[in-house]
Formats: sequence, structure tokens, C-alpha cells
Amino acid sequence: MAGRGKTLGSSTPKKSTSRSNKAGLQFPVGRIARFLKAGKYAERVGAGAPVYLAAVLEYLAAEVLELAGNAARDNKKTRIVPRHIQLAVRNDEELSKLLGDVTIANGGVMPNIHNLLLPKKAGSSKGAGDDE
Repeated sequence: MAGRGKTLGSSTPKKSTSRSNKAGLQFPVGRIARFLKAGKYAERVGAGAPVYLAAVLEYLAAEVLELAGNAARDNKKTRIVPRHIQLAVRNDEELSKLLGDVTIANGGVMPNIHNLLLPKKAGSSKGAGDDE
């Protein structure tokens, strides 16, 4: 059993590394594994499932935070608030589709003025057959 725990010649135990560190992730693989087991989604949970799920969740979080940070910078703010997350998600086509039915608390609505409510252009005649 060489290579597991203590080696025969040394008296210091091997430092343990987390599964998140092994996978190069920030999100907690062990905690997600625990949630998957406790949630009774399946009888058994494979070793790769929590790693994959943690990686996907980390990617989505990073994507939303990057876009929200850009929205905050556009509004000359240094702190991301729910409004910035709302603007980021609704302006991105794929994220908007993913979070289509999601309500973000204190997110507000997208700025939009219907075309019929906009003032008419003064001298814009489209063609010859446009007499009123």
C-alpha cells in the first residue's frame, strides 16, 4: 500500500488536498457531493458527478459576475447590486433564455419605450405612395 497516507520511511503524514484543489476549482466539490447524496436524486453518486457539477456552477457564476461587473462599471459603480445582475442576464441572449422564468429580487425591469410611444420624426416620408 505504498503511496497511501504515510510512507514507510517518514514519520510525517502526507498533507491532504481537497477535491476542489485537485480539480482546480473554487467551488466546493465535497459540499456539492454531500448535497447530491442528501438530496436523494439517485441511490448512488459517482466520483465525477460533483466535480462536473461544481465546474459547471463555477463557470455560470463567473459568466454572470463578469457581465454584472461590466454593467456596474457602465453605471460608474464599484459594487455589484441586483440591478446590475438583472441588466447583465437580460442583455445576454443565452443567459436570458436560461433564466427566463427567474425573478431577480430588486432587479427592476429592462429600460424599454415602445415604438408607438416615441415622438414622430418631423420630415421622414418613406416613399411616393405615402400621402395622407
